[in-house]
Amino acid sequence: MEEYTPIHFFDEKIAIIFDAPPKLEKAPTCPNGFTWNDQTYRILRSISEWVDFSRSGKMANNMRPTHAMTAASRGSLNVGRYYFRVEVNTKQIFDIYYDRAMKNLDDRKGQWIMYRELEPSSKTAGG
Repeated sequence: MEEYTPIHFFDEKIAIIFDAPPKLEKAPTCPNGFTWNDQTYRILRSISEWVDFSRSGKMANNMRPTHAMTAASRGSLNVGRYYFRVEVNTKQIFDIYYDRAMKNLDDRKGQWIMYRELEPSSKTAGG
């Protein structure tokens, strides 16, 4: 598996493009593209995908331990991020994520974030 090194960190909101909407809005699949800084990118391939359902801040201690273990494996209301490492039509590699957290009463759906740009790590002499 190829390894990647972060070269730029952004942490900025993006607008997502789905050719067909995901079946579960709060548990999305990899999108087909996104718009960021007035440029539209098409996703050519998903390199890897992962989730993080860990609870932090005030949310870290507001559940019974047995419930917290279950939530850490499958998520709970407004907690969790879905990460996607993608290659786009410009040949750039980005990590984007969907944050399930409700920001306020007007923004209950969570948001998509451009996390960082990466490049393939250079191979060492030993391989």
